[in-house]
Formats: sequence, structure tokens, C-alpha cells
Amino acid sequence: MKKLLIGALVGGIILFMWQFLSWTVLNLHYNAYQYTPKQDAIMSTLSAQLEKEGQYMMPSLPPDAPMEEHEQFMKTMEGKPWALVQYHQSMSTNMGSNMIRGLIVNMLIVAFFCTIISRMNALNFTAIFISALFVGMIVFFNVPYTNHIWFKGFDLMAYFIDSIVSWALVGIWLGWLYGRKKA
Repeated sequence: MKKLLIGALVGGIILFMWQFLSWTVLNLHYNAYQYTPKQDAIMSTLSAQLEKEGQYMMPSLPPDAPMEEHEQFMKTMEGKPWALVQYHQSMSTNMGSNMIRGLIVNMLIVAFFCTIISRMNALNFTAIFISALFVGMIVFFNVPYTNHIWFKGFDLMAYFIDSIVSWALVGIWLGWLYGRKKA
């Protein structure tokens, strides 16, 4: 239990620190949050036209449109521009609360991984490190890549780097912690 707690605490901090570096210092995700000098006009239009917060796929059809109409719509949209808009009516800048929640979730994620590796038969550095890399790939394929298949995000490679580097670092840490011989 002591290894699990120490592993989760330090591993969660490692994940958190990589996320901090990736999103701030290294700015790997810059392609997904591009600037336009027309932002004031766009925000004004969105505020005037959207009645509630939400994510909007544009253009699209009402949810109750018949299947035939959806099929025709998909054919007419082929090759034309589209947008995915996340609209919020108020920006929350409570960084402290968000960072604490992120750190706690990272520690929980690593605790889950520690629980899995503690049950491995071949508990050595290499097995733990490779398992951590596999977790990184699972994380990447499960959400960023699968979403990219449909919605073509602009920071797919940043998410790939995040998944590999952060879980490699966690794998090194836990490989050392769990893989060393008991004295």
C-alpha cells in the first residue's frame, strides 16, 4: 500500500508537470487554439445567435430530421467548409481549483496503474516501463486519435507526444520504484 501511495503521488505529479510543460512552456497545442483578428466580430455574432452554451456542429440538421434528409445533406456537404464551435456564455478563470482537480485526477490515474502493475508476475523495470508506454498509447488512441478520425483536430501530434512522454516518465519512475529489489 505504501508503494501504491508513493507511486501515485509522485507519478501524478509527473503527469501534471508534463501537462504543464506541454500546454505552457513548450506550447505544443498552439495549433488547436489559433488567433484571428476577427474574433470580436465572431464572438458578437455567436453571442447574438446562440441561445445557450453548447457544442455546435455547423452546418447540420435538426436532430429530428429524417434519415433520407441526413443522407442528402451529407452528399451536398462533401468538400464544403464546416465548423465545430464550443460556445460558453461566461469564461471561468479559476485556475487554482482546476489545477488541483487535474492533479488529483492524475494521482488517481497513476494509482489505478500501480494497482495493475503490482499484480504483474514479472515485476521488473522493463515490464513496467513497456506497460506504461502501452497505457500511453491506449490513452492516445481512445480519445484524441478516435476524435481526430471524425473531427480532424489540429493538435493530434501534441496529444501523441503528451501520451508517450508523460507515460514514459511515469514508467521510468514506477519501473524504478516497483522494479528494485527489496533490501
